Amino acid sequence: MAIRNETELYEPVKRYMEALGFVVRGEVHHCDLVAIRGDEPPVIVELKKTLNLPLLVQGLDRLSQSDQVYVAVEMPETGRAPHGLKWSDLSRLCRRLGLGLMTVRFYKTRKPAVNVVCEPGSYEPRTSKLKSSRLLYEFRERSGDYNVGGSTKRKLVTAYREKALAAAIMLKRHGSLSPKRLRDLTDNPKSASLLQKNYYRWFERAGRGIYRLTPLGEQALEQYSHVWKGNISPDQE
Repeated sequence: MAIRNETELYEPVKRYMEALGFVVRGEVHHCDLVAIRGDEPPVIVELKKTLNLPLLVQGLDRLSQSDQVYVAVEMPETGRAPHGLKWSDLSRLCRRLGLGLMTVRFYKTRKPAVNVVCEPGSYEPRTSKLKSSRLLYEFRERSGDYNVGGSTKRKLVTAYREKALAAAIMLKRHGSLSPKRLRDLTDNPKSASLLQKNYYRWFERAGRGIYRLTPLGEQALEQYSHVWKGNISPDQE
């Protein structure tokens, strides 16, 4: 049951906090909800119908008043997170900002349910050595910049595609070849795997241990001529 105004979030969140032993007040020093329990630091909750950039900025502003800041939003009937994301994505974003995240789900015949998706607190992002090495490998193995940043629903020129194109042009020029011969011509130690896995269906067996180019491979050479032309050294001719 969709709500019309963010103020409808106040009562469910207030009851939730009071059930935890907090005393709750609304609109205290520009904060939507402030909860106090004994001598503990104040808990601040900012309310919005959906999670958006203004709400996150508002939450960041409140961190100057308390380390315990939540943003609370409505949980849609579908249960899906906004902006086509996952709740785990939004949780990760909030934790990186030091914010907690609450959702409130409304029902027609029973009381709203409050759920804490993540608690506030500092978050130390860690770089994955594996992912970092993969990023560097992909960058270094590309021969040039053939993609436009921000593109969607377009085939990208990756390092793997470049290596497949190098194999395709050699097969085009020399006819059927063995993986070993192709490896020597392209200087790609993984040529055999590239031919066998054949992700793009550019290659096919012409005999035992021999491969040739398919019509799809021929089309690819025309489509990506701007990539491979000039990238094949004279000794690969």
